[in-house]
Amino acid sequence: MASILKGVGFITGAASGIGKATAFSFAKHGAKALAIADLNASAVKQVGAEIKKSFPAVEVLPLQLDVTNEQAIDDAVAATASKFGRIDYAVNNAGISGTLDASADLSTADWRKVVEVNMHGVWMSSRAEIRQMLKQEPLEPNSVRYGRGTIVNMASMYGVVGTAMHIPAVAYTASKHAVLGFTKTDAVAYASHGIRINAICPGYVATPLLKEATASGAMQKEIERTPAGRLAETEEIADSIAFLASPMSSFMYGAGLVVDG
Repeated sequence: MASILKGVGFITGAASGIGKATAFSFAKHGAKALAIADLNASAVKQVGAEIKKSFPAVEVLPLQLDVTNEQAIDDAVAATASKFGRIDYAVNNAGISGTLDASADLSTADWRKVVEVNMHGVWMSSRAEIRQMLKQEPLEPNSVRYGRGTIVNMASMYGVVGTAMHIPAVAYTASKHAVLGFTKTDAVAYASHGIRINAICPGYVATPLLKEATASGAMQKEIERTPAGRLAETEEIADSIAFLASPMSSFMYGAGLVVDG
């Protein structure tokens, strides 16, 4: 397979689900080095070992990271740049589902928990990556298709529309709409600096996060109504992320790529 990713990747929420699949997709598509970060230190270390086994030439830096901790994010980005010299492709994937409550039934604490991870965590990660990318030269200075770096923020199809009546999930929906908002704004702000920023908006994906949200069976009807008639595989979302990160999407800025079946 042709290498479409030549540089260094940085992925949050990389211990399972879409994040883990994205790390493997980046390795498959030619990334020379990967920093993979997750709150679960032992799990992300295991993912690193699995990547090295499948792709021995890829350098891997596993990092423990709480994306609600501003200093920890800055330190993780700095550690990646220190080890590999730069960050070319960043994926801010870490997120939680939270409760499925509508506003009248939702506690302020539960609202803040979701927003802190899904919105603040993604934004603080993106900010740290932008600051690093502003300091580095383009990966290929003579090509318009490579800039100083690309960022893919994790949104959702529920960042584009509201949820169904029986699964209101207002905190989750609000957090994902917010991701699309600052992605579009930052994409405009930093395009002239050679930094591309986009968002991915998955539908229902076979991840531990969805299994948690569907444990009660509340979302089964929505899954059955998906036109494709199935859940997405994590690899399908990961390859879409690789596309957004790569020069194959070099004229896409501020997009919310919906991958919902």
